[in-house]
Amino acid sequence: MKLRINRIKQLFSIAFVCLSLSLVAQSDTTKILFVGNSFTYFFNLPQVVSSMASSQDTVLMTRQSTVGGSDLEQHWKSEKGTKTRALLETGDWDYVVFNNHSLSAISTPESFMTYSKKFVDLVREKGAEPIFMMTWAYESNPLMQSKITEMYEKLAAETKTNYVPAGPVFAEARKWRPDLPLFFDDKHPSSNGTYLLGLTFYKFFTGKSTADIPIRLTTKDINGEKLYLLFMHQEDADFLQQLVDEHDIELKKIN
Repeated sequence: MKLRINRIKQLFSIAFVCLSLSLVAQSDTTKILFVGNSFTYFFNLPQVVSSMASSQDTVLMTRQSTVGGSDLEQHWKSEKGTKTRALLETGDWDYVVFNNHSLSAISTPESFMTYSKKFVDLVREKGAEPIFMMTWAYESNPLMQSKITEMYEKLAAETKTNYVPAGPVFAEARKWRPDLPLFFDDKHPSSNGTYLLGLTFYKFFTGKSTADIPIRLTTKDINGEKLYLLFMHQEDADFLQQLVDEHDIELKKIN
């Protein structure tokens, strides 16, 4: 009987340790919802960010609510098949990254500010922190960037939110390596561009160097088989990693 009681105590101890380890693992998982359009889903940016983190033994669990050509007003009103409001109601997110339409900061500044602020309030009400992805200028018109940057900085100041400076990082890469194709077409990122975006988000959320991020990024399909997301040339990856690591890109505490 005494042996049996001791065995039960051992089992409880093992169960407690397993539960504790499970809770630690859960607390080490950062859950991120990416909201937006094709600027986010081209070459599977959310999965690329998660894969980069996984390669460095860091867990960034990502999901997306994206519809091509959509802006945040449409996401707010659940138009064009968007399901962002429902995901915010049912999900338990740490961060929600918003990608507004690429022209919204320039063409519809009132809507840009109004619906960004609505989502800021809603996300914080749900216990998460909103982040904005500052978009980039089209390949054909680099002059777009100054207005885009101005509007995102204004939004960040008025809402006390962080933003990921994707546009300025794109511009810097184009400055130093005009030969490196960052665009799939005039506006969407190429695989190189998405690798650059992934590095930027990884550095933003972790604060860690990107130097050891692999040039082949993988995930798993529904059958648990390896699925390749991106392939990079080593010299291009080295350049983009150095570019990101030399920029001040990090998640700052919001006061």
